[in-house]
Amino acid sequence: MSDQTASDAPYDVVIIGGGPAGLTAGMYAARASLRTLAIEGASALSQITATDFVENYPGIPAGATGFDLVERFRTQAVGFGLETVSGDVTAITRKPWGQTDGWEVVAGGRRFGALSVILATGAAWRRLGVPGEEKLIGRGVSFCATCDGPLFRDREVAVVGGGDTAIQEALYLTRFATKVTVIHRRDRLRATAILRERAFANEKIFFAWNSVVDALDGDDVLREVRLRDVTTGATSVLAVSGLFIFIGLNPNTSPFREWVAVDKGGYITVDANMQTSVPGIFACGDCTAKRLRQVITACGDGATAAFSAQLYVEEMKGEAY
Repeated sequence: MSDQTASDAPYDVVIIGGGPAGLTAGMYAARASLRTLAIEGASALSQITATDFVENYPGIPAGATGFDLVERFRTQAVGFGLETVSGDVTAITRKPWGQTDGWEVVAGGRRFGALSVILATGAAWRRLGVPGEEKLIGRGVSFCATCDGPLFRDREVAVVGGGDTAIQEALYLTRFATKVTVIHRRDRLRATAILRERAFANEKIFFAWNSVVDALDGDDVLREVRLRDVTTGATSVLAVSGLFIFIGLNPNTSPFREWVAVDKGGYITVDANMQTSVPGIFACGDCTAKRLRQVITACGDGATAAFSAQLYVEEMKGEAY
């Protein structure tokens, strides 16, 4: 753990985020003999840690839980000398370090100096924004099947979404629930073929096609989901004990939008080298504007960001080869 104060010498690289992208960046930077710190969020966990089964990461054909995979990343990175600290980053400001430009990152009330910064803050699950959702979160409404699935043993539940994560989580929920209804606004799934085939073959999974959620009902716990058919306008009620929402992501980039350029969705725009619009600040993983958000692409982004930060710091120090 780090105990740096603002008066101490700055880190070569400070990484904000402790998921696959951040930890891979940390491993590559530390292995390059850069003094490197990873600040892992205190109130937000990497999405992958809530994934029950990762089967498409190369070299692990038998699969692993997302939590176990991240722990392997962390152990390996720390073994190369990565320092870690827990805290939510609340500010990042410019700060000169001697004759060298740099940054100061504030997290958990502590200040950390950096010659370069890598943003690897990931993204959070998007909410439906319908009546009843907020009050029923934790009372039947969930964004993590791995976390809450066992609570719904021998009950009926529903999943909102049609992508890989939604279908993968629906399949996981069949271990506990008697019936899993997948609610999707279209008439076909976006998930990859192998997941579609598994879902269609599972006798516990049913589908509410062309449907959206209009409201959630229940006093102390979720009782019913009100649905609307987007083609006919017809409404219906689905009685369930649990609703799991997987309808996309919102990037965790709010503290940094005054510094770096973002797209209309709030994702950080980067070039092929993971360089943001500001020299010395790089970004990688799910917080960036990209087509595919998977563990493997996050790791590739992290490695590239670390190498770019290495070249940047070496140039600043007059150590470029």
